[in-house]
Amino acid sequence: MSYLEIDRLSVRLKGGGPLLRQVSLAVAAGEVHGLVGESGAGKSMIGKAVLGILPRSTEITAGRIVLDGVDLLTLPPAERRRRIGASCALIPQDPLTALNPSRRIGPQITDRLVDILGWPRAKAETRARELLAEVHIPDPERVMRSYPHELSGGMRQRILIASAFAAEPKLIVADEPTTALDVTVQKQILKLIKEMQERHGTALLFVTHDLGVVSKVCQSLSVLYAGLVVEDCAVRDFFRAPGHAYS
Repeated sequence: MSYLEIDRLSVRLKGGGPLLRQVSLAVAAGEVHGLVGESGAGKSMIGKAVLGILPRSTEITAGRIVLDGVDLLTLPPAERRRRIGASCALIPQDPLTALNPSRRIGPQITDRLVDILGWPRAKAETRARELLAEVHIPDPERVMRSYPHELSGGMRQRILIASAFAAEPKLIVADEPTTALDVTVQKQILKLIKEMQERHGTALLFVTHDLGVVSKVCQSLSVLYAGLVVEDCAVRDFFRAPGHAYS
């Protein structure tokens, strides 16, 4: 059964042309689904639509986004935000801009546990230290007290991964999470994301333009071209016999 089902989703610029056209795809519980295509194809737009963070200049004109059996687009805005916040998380592309430069790392992880799960601050801080250790960060206590600029790019990305898994979401959108990193660190981060995903049994929508990454971490994929899904299949079938000229 699919945990996330996107059914004929269309998004356009207000007063402008279409950005996504009748997009359909599904992600099963515990599955890693790759969303691939060139820059501007609409990959990140799909992730933002799922998370309810589309730019104000856009609007959904048709379709459904069904999360755990509930169509998010039929819910009142407050209920939709609550459901997404409790069930989903994001691993963004650039760790330096995603983290607040004026706040220490600790609160940036614990706020999610306090606000979404209602945990006491002390319990949230203990869990944050455990998560930092889980993503192989040495001396979590020191890192909790650090500011983002005091850490390397690889460590900042590990912190974002820890933060994404903090509230035990059922679905994570990873929006090209290795793009801002050098090649050696990319391999480490990909391995870590796969490790964490398997350990927690989380469904993962992995946005990328790199088919090499897809071959390593995904079980299924959708190929996006100019806002259209032109291919949707298992990864093993895709590399054996791609079915579309763009693929």
